[in-house]
Amino acid sequence: GHVGDLGEQALGGPGRRPAVGDVIASGPAPGAPEGLLAEVTDVAGKTEKGTEVRTEPTTLGALLGDDKADGTVPVDPAAVDVEPLVQGVKVSWAKAGNVHVGPQGAKVPLGSLRIDVGASVPLPVTEGAPVSGAVSVAGFVQLAPEVEFSYDGSSALTPDSAFLGLTGDWTSQWALKGRAVAGGKPVRIPFAKLHADPVIQVGPVPVVVNLDLTAYVQVAADGSVSVDVKQDLKGGFRIGGSYSKAGGWKPVSTSDITSTPVRAKVTAAGSVKAALGAEATVGLYGAVGVTADLAPYLRGEASAAATPGALVGAWKVYGGVDLTGWLQLQLSIFGTPVFEHRIPLGALHREWPLAEGKGIVA
Repeated sequence: GHVGDLGEQALGGPGRRPAVGDVIASGPAPGAPEGLLAEVTDVAGKTEKGTEVRTEPTTLGALLGDDKADGTVPVDPAAVDVEPLVQGVKVSWAKAGNVHVGPQGAKVPLGSLRIDVGASVPLPVTEGAPVSGAVSVAGFVQLAPEVEFSYDGSSALTPDSAFLGLTGDWTSQWALKGRAVAGGKPVRIPFAKLHADPVIQVGPVPVVVNLDLTAYVQVAADGSVSVDVKQDLKGGFRIGGSYSKAGGWKPVSTSDITSTPVRAKVTAAGSVKAALGAEATVGLYGAVGVTADLAPYLRGEASAAATPGALVGAWKVYGGVDLTGWLQLQLSIFGTPVFEHRIPLGALHREWPLAEGKGIVA
């Protein structure tokens, strides 16, 4: 169990002494940055800081009983901790009543977080790297994430229904330029980590949702391809796990993200696929429940045939989105049966043509 000094607020207010069997639900606090959901198993006595107790993890059923909760809470961009992982990353945000201007001079919609990555973030050019050559990525990702939580505790032992997930709007514009050479597996470069602990208030009870998100660039090449591609992406997404007593846990994954080309050109022979995406985990009180990878991407392919004095190339560029993920063992915090393994969310895959053309390759 855990030994800690607890403030009286988590137990119902000033003067309230903890007792064995009490369930403690605390919002983010020193010593419990992701919140705390625990049951008191032993009261050791008073200390200078308060009351020292021993606790063990408990379930939402012990906390919420037969209550119902249903809420979607926008993640306050100003409350998101952002850790740039490479040079050239800039962050801006906006919240109601205080519109900030992004690094590129564009206004950021209310409630959005924007991450700009500059062309100074090249893909690695090292001996044996899966992708080499002078390839750079530049652009921005703009997110308006919301955490979604619902719980129906009408039954005594396990909930009748529940949902935990992440929804939101996605906007990005990015460019891929240079020459990518084949070499094997995709190269993934994380460029920013985000963390937030929004609280959904269920009556007097704080339900703490933990959100971690890593933005990345990933490129794979087959052949020796030169690209000069730029695209706009816009749309929404919803990922998560939905529980019903009859069907158990089931995955939820939807996206209506679409893209339009700003410019598109692929030359030489081979193919290249590049994604600017995000991997997210959503949990409760520090226990991860849902992990998902949202990857809007560009895919270009080119063929070349020899003619006297030159190669004549035909090329096509596609836009697409991949959404994959899984439900985790730690969803047992809901009080539902524990899985023996992760449950895949199932793969959502959509692709559409953006542009095509022919040209002379010197």
